[in-house]
Amino acid sequence: MNSQNRRHFLKRVGAFSAFTFFSSLSQPVWSRNLEKALREAEGVSAADLATEEDFWYYIRQSFTVSPSIINLNNGGVSPAPKSVQDAMKRYYDFSNEAPSYYMWRILDQGREPLRKNLAKTAGCSPEEVVINRNSSEGLETVIFGLTLKAGDEVVAAKQDYPNMVNAYKQREMRDGIKVVWINLELPSEDENYLVNQYVNAFSSKTKVVHLTHIINWNGQILPVRRIADEAHRRGIQVVVDGAHSFAHFQFKISELNCDYFASSLHKWLYAPIGSGMLYVKKEKIKELYPLFAMGDPKSEDIRKFEALGTRPFFIEQAIGKALEFHEMIGIERKEKRLHFLKNYWMEKVKNLPKVRLNTSLDPKWGCAIGNIGIDGKKPGELDSFLFNNYKIHTVGIEWENIHGVRITPSVYTSLDNLDLLVEGITKFATS
Repeated sequence: MNSQNRRHFLKRVGAFSAFTFFSSLSQPVWSRNLEKALREAEGVSAADLATEEDFWYYIRQSFTVSPSIINLNNGGVSPAPKSVQDAMKRYYDFSNEAPSYYMWRILDQGREPLRKNLAKTAGCSPEEVVINRNSSEGLETVIFGLTLKAGDEVVAAKQDYPNMVNAYKQREMRDGIKVVWINLELPSEDENYLVNQYVNAFSSKTKVVHLTHIINWNGQILPVRRIADEAHRRGIQVVVDGAHSFAHFQFKISELNCDYFASSLHKWLYAPIGSGMLYVKKEKIKELYPLFAMGDPKSEDIRKFEALGTRPFFIEQAIGKALEFHEMIGIERKEKRLHFLKNYWMEKVKNLPKVRLNTSLDPKWGCAIGNIGIDGKKPGELDSFLFNNYKIHTVGIEWENIHGVRITPSVYTSLDNLDLLVEGITKFATS
């Protein structure tokens, strides 16, 4: 979008006529403005729109984020937009009118349409999608459900998420399997290095490889497809932790060539807190035991992994609204904007004295999540400084060989927010 178009964007989406206003009283003003902004954005490339603050201003109005802090820890859990919050509250009130009737006979009937919509976004069959509570639940369903015996080997990285690390250690303790840990030096833009770290750890005893699609500590994207192809050539099953990748940047699960994939939908899909998804390749369903027992653990029906007992149906059904919001923005627009925001602040601080970037600026190797270290300072010191002096919420990371502050903007983050972040980092690094 050229500068002239940018100047006139706000005017084009601006004031409504009195007729338009009075004919649309049932629709909130922010929603009407967003609808018009989306219409005006048609035909504008995702790359141009990524830098168009007027457009993203209207996206920002869809959220109810606190004005008292700047939330730059969206990598932990993201707020949901208003439409998702409202749906969840509405379904909750509905459930409480007669819980056993409205939950199991009404809301529960929405699971199959939701399954189909999730599968469409994920790029797989609905018969391969499980709706659950988070990626840890999904991945531990796989880790504890795989048929492994003493002496079988699993290859995983020390930089994987702690819940997964501990799950494999528990199987090692209980079942006598062996976990072969690799230690990644990150950030890295060397695809061969990343692939070979895993492949060189494979042996004739390797049965499973665990891959974190985007490492939560610093936002490193791994070349999952290449590693998965090498694993399958050796008869090794592939488990992918997609907690941070699904709905964050463009890909389809089918493109990863994995056997299992799990994600937390309350991160980048902006679904209600406590919602997740598990993918199990169709031919793998029968031999994977469910985490919560059911009548036939050898069933080939994907629904055997949903035997959770009573659960919050009002949260589950509100996922549908999050999918609508995601589709409304569009994954290409979303990815370009998120990458632009990460690079915006990192480019401004990368040449400061003592500053060390722990995340790649290349879109192939990173998207929204950034990590920064200050030589001679502990991550917690910068984290505290930013919050105490600027009310900027981040998170200090001290995990294996990754030391820094993780900073994660989202689609509602403004450049004003990031300019204040840059000011804070500059003052801390140069003082």
